[in-house]
Amino acid sequence: MAEKPDDRRMTAWRALLASHAALLDQLGEELQEEKSLPLPWYEVLLWLNQAPEGRLRMGELAGSLVLTPSGVTRLVDRMEAEGLVQRQQCPSDRRGWHAVITPAGRARLRAASPVHLRGVERHFGRHLSDEEADVLTEVLGRILDDLRPDTAARLDVGGARNSCAS
Repeated sequence: MAEKPDDRRMTAWRALLASHAALLDQLGEELQEEKSLPLPWYEVLLWLNQAPEGRLRMGELAGSLVLTPSGVTRLVDRMEAEGLVQRQQCPSDRRGWHAVITPAGRARLRAASPVHLRGVERHFGRHLSDEEADVLTEVLGRILDDLRPDTAARLDVGGARNSCAS
């Protein structure tokens, strides 16, 4: 049986969870108020916009978000109805589907990005020195690389990148 974390690590864990929830709430409120765009929709558009050819398999998208595969399916259904994404069958696997960002999705992302980036800086970035940002990226990258290496690779924060930097 694994040992339980010490008090310092439990305090860090609770702070991470509470600050993450507070940040998501705040950033979501700002996007919704100013651009009528829910934060999960913004995240989907961002991941798709950064993906090669603007497309990701539905399973890859689910692994990049804090949603279950069925939750991503419902989310993509709503976004598809708004014309922001579309589904395309995977040519190499007829059982698989891609989510693909549309021109309307790219335009909505461009319009919302200044609001989101301003919020990230105001509520997160300004609290970190350059050195602290580097340490946080390294630590969270190691965790992500251990649990979701494909996501760490897409973000370029995993152990492989960090081990080459030393």
